[in-house]
Amino acid sequence: MDTERAYNLALDYLYSFVDYSLKKASELARADFNLGRMFALMEILGNPQDRYPILHVAGTKGKGSVSALSASVLQAAGYRTGLYTSPHLQDYVERVQINGVPVSHERLVELVEMVKPAVAKVPQLTTFEITTAIAFLYFAQEQVDAAVVEVGLGGRLDATNVVTPRTAVITSLSYDHMAVLGNTLTQIAGEKAGIIKPGVPVISAPQQQEALEVILRVAEEKGAPLTLVGRDVFFAAGKHSLDGQTFRVWTTGRPPLNLQIPLLGAHQIENAAVAFAALQSLRQQGFSLEDIHIQNGFAGVKWPGRFELLRRQPPVVLDSAHNLDSAHKLRQTLDDYLPGWPVILIFGSSEDKDVLGMLQAWAPRLKHLIVTRADHPRALEPEKLLGLAAQVGVPAEPTEPVEAALRRALELAGDGAVILSAGSMFVTAEVRTAWQKFIREGSV
Repeated sequence: MDTERAYNLALDYLYSFVDYSLKKASELARADFNLGRMFALMEILGNPQDRYPILHVAGTKGKGSVSALSASVLQAAGYRTGLYTSPHLQDYVERVQINGVPVSHERLVELVEMVKPAVAKVPQLTTFEITTAIAFLYFAQEQVDAAVVEVGLGGRLDATNVVTPRTAVITSLSYDHMAVLGNTLTQIAGEKAGIIKPGVPVISAPQQQEALEVILRVAEEKGAPLTLVGRDVFFAAGKHSLDGQTFRVWTTGRPPLNLQIPLLGAHQIENAAVAFAALQSLRQQGFSLEDIHIQNGFAGVKWPGRFELLRRQPPVVLDSAHNLDSAHKLRQTLDDYLPGWPVILIFGSSEDKDVLGMLQAWAPRLKHLIVTRADHPRALEPEKLLGLAAQVGVPAEPTEPVEAALRRALELAGDGAVILSAGSMFVTAEVRTAWQKFIREGSV
């Protein structure tokens, strides 16, 4: 059997289990999240997650960026570094990387075959649980020096929470996945703070007071030393352009460190400060991390789909903003980096998102809205999106599939507008794939 056929069969096997990322909000609310299955599976596999130090990252927004920044610095310092994130943009193997290289299709097939006997012994496992186990096993087999592990959903009952990390991280908290995590920031913070372990240092981004109170309480209960960015670690923005941005980070009694990242948006400076604090925690635990490693790792980070500039003139931008908080941050980034440009927005969304709130945040910048739908069971029908667009007074039209939406946006934009994809990571992934196809064809 050729590798690609075997790979697709392996994916079919993984997707044959319950995949909550494909479930509607009503089904998610009834989901049976518990760690018993995951602990049982890892025990059968020999607990590979215990064989290397881990940085564990939870949060509503920014956790992927913080994970990518941290892994990039560890790699720059010479550590063989695993990175586990979700969801993927274009290829499932993006979720499991070592030193920035995704696991090969061939190796994923081997890993799936390896875990099948163990999976058969544990009833009701999910796609995400099995994938998480595969990542932990792969990192152990490849003898990584460290791994950065991003939480999938929540924290307390997330499949990744079978780890005992060297340091836990909680990035910016806001409203998302309320059907599972709760309708208040107190409830959401309680789920995210579930990754805090007794005595394990924890890093927190600046938080709204309601969320911060929960993190402070749980850290104190667990005897986990807390570093709070904005209180213990400080940062200040420098210059920014479409090439990247500069900023300074410092702690009391230490001179500021000048840093640069290619990631765009003021929120990414906060994410970098959180990653800096996490790396300082690892350094205090014996990791050989010098300032030059942080500078080089930050400067070289790659994290596609987050205000990613595919073309400068006229601009084509991919973003993954899909809740109200990230929508406001995207609006600010547009104003900071592309002021005055009218925007053609390619927009799709899942059913459980605050679509009206997102569109209201972006409306003053929008010239035209192209509503579309990703190949995803939670995607809202374009007709419903049209009705919401009418409420905010933005001219809109439906175009499916996503590739056709991108072609239409290119027609409408001409040389005088920004093309922006946002509202759904799944739509943005399909736009990215379509753009790469157009590049190969020479049509853009």
